[in-house]
Amino acid sequence: MTPDIPNYEIVAVRYATVERRARENFISTDFPDAPMPMDYFVWAIRGPHGDVVVDTGFTEATAHSRKRRYLHCPVEGLRRVGIAPETVKNVVITHLHYDHAGNLDRFPAAKFHLQESEAAFATGKFMLDASRQHAYDVEDVVWAVRGIHAGRIIFHSGMGEVLPGITLHHVGGHTAGLQVVRVHTARGWVVLASDATHFYANIRWRSPFPIVHDVGAMLEGYRVVEALADGPDHIIPGHDPAVAARFPRVPGLDIEAVRLDVPPTAET
Repeated sequence: MTPDIPNYEIVAVRYATVERRARENFISTDFPDAPMPMDYFVWAIRGPHGDVVVDTGFTEATAHSRKRRYLHCPVEGLRRVGIAPETVKNVVITHLHYDHAGNLDRFPAAKFHLQESEAAFATGKFMLDASRQHAYDVEDVVWAVRGIHAGRIIFHSGMGEVLPGITLHHVGGHTAGLQVVRVHTARGWVVLASDATHFYANIRWRSPFPIVHDVGAMLEGYRVVEALADGPDHIIPGHDPAVAARFPRVPGLDIEAVRLDVPPTAET
């Protein structure tokens, strides 16, 4: 490890799930009817320079309207792993889709890190297209716009730094402004890939998820993610149930939360 870069702990909190088929998770697949559920996570980063939250999940009302099984409030899940939302100073929004950018009002002291291209995409002409608009909740987007006017959004264009050892990298693809988060840990550089790859299989098979703005950018994003991570086990997909199965659980909790800064205990 590089001695002058701090190490961080990373915890993934699983807060919702939905049953799906493989045809819903790939543009093309040879096994379209195979069961392939999708999980929903938020991530907490803890280290010597403070706590960082990556994405903020969705509300129970959104779970009901979109027919997701809500396990618990993601913000309360963060609290259970030691993150007080009232005092968090930095929240990364990987993109503004409903399952990543709800609950922003629950972080009153935070600045929100967002790619400038994502704000433009979520408020621009592509939102006239129902297929691109569907994964956004207009109230979340409006909250973000109000956050801009309140001086609470920190814009990045390409690469940016949140804290020493935590960097942001624009990849696009899934949305025009999707960013991934690179975190320095005791086991090396871990990449929270968010929806750059929903499942391990998307990146391994070079088979994109079907909600995609730019397929070419998504495919290039796979290469970028691999270059940023210290190995395949250091890439954390955004929605794969295998994440909760592979990594060691945080003990003493009645919610599912796993440590990503330590090696996995199982193979995919």
